[in-house]
Amino acid sequence: MHQTKILAPILLPQNPTPTIRDNILRFNDFSRAFRRKALPIRPVAGSRRPSERPTAPSMDIDDILREVDPQAYHIPRQTRDLQALTRRWVAERSAPELLAWQSDGLFERVNEQIKAQIEKIEEMTGDMDPKTNFALIVIQTELERYKFLVRSYLRARIAKIDKHTLHYLSDEALRNRLSSTELAYATRHQALLHNHYLSSFLASFPEKLQNLNDTAGNISMVDAPDLDTAVFIRMLRDKDVFGRGTDEDITLAASNADILILRWSSARQLVLDMDAELV
Repeated sequence: MHQTKILAPILLPQNPTPTIRDNILRFNDFSRAFRRKALPIRPVAGSRRPSERPTAPSMDIDDILREVDPQAYHIPRQTRDLQALTRRWVAERSAPELLAWQSDGLFERVNEQIKAQIEKIEEMTGDMDPKTNFALIVIQTELERYKFLVRSYLRARIAKIDKHTLHYLSDEALRNRLSSTELAYATRHQALLHNHYLSSFLASFPEKLQNLNDTAGNISMVDAPDLDTAVFIRMLRDKDVFGRGTDEDITLAASNADILILRWSSARQLVLDMDAELV
């Protein structure tokens, strides 16, 4: 008699755990179904296309931060000193005459910063760590930028003093433009120059003709800077600017950030009143 064997069924889990491949396939199927059923996006009545949007005035991120929290948005003192030094350097090189020395402690702070940077470089020189070496390069570059601005600014002032020494020593108001060190330098420079002229040729002249600041005949022997030299200025506020021309004078309504070219004699008061800056 034939005997039938009954095999036990293989039970599969009802909720098998999906693999990563299964999840990817299901996601692709869902994406295709969604794209087939998705409706086209239509513009709302009265709306503008992106190209038709009105142009708004550009606003810098600094302006936004300053409006949100003026107290939190603070420029470091070191950065402000560097900006002030750069402006003075540009102004001194652009102006045909010597500008007044500002006794606000800027150069004292800059010199202290330079000394601190030099000490920091000396401390980091012996470290061979590549990260430290990169930081050392950055500090040295920053130090050279400070030193360049200071040297160039002082050289521009000394060049003007050398060219018109008697002019800046002849009047109290002009002497006040010099720092104490510059005044001592100009006095010593003029004394050496006068002694050189005496030993070279002035001693053979009559005594009345040995003066270097003679004004006989309404003609001054003292050489002065040319105040009609053309300069470029950037307006810092809206103001009417008066300019002297060859044919006629003119008054121009200037706006903030406008760049003008005019005689230094017309631009000097604007710069002194902080209505404009030299560029």
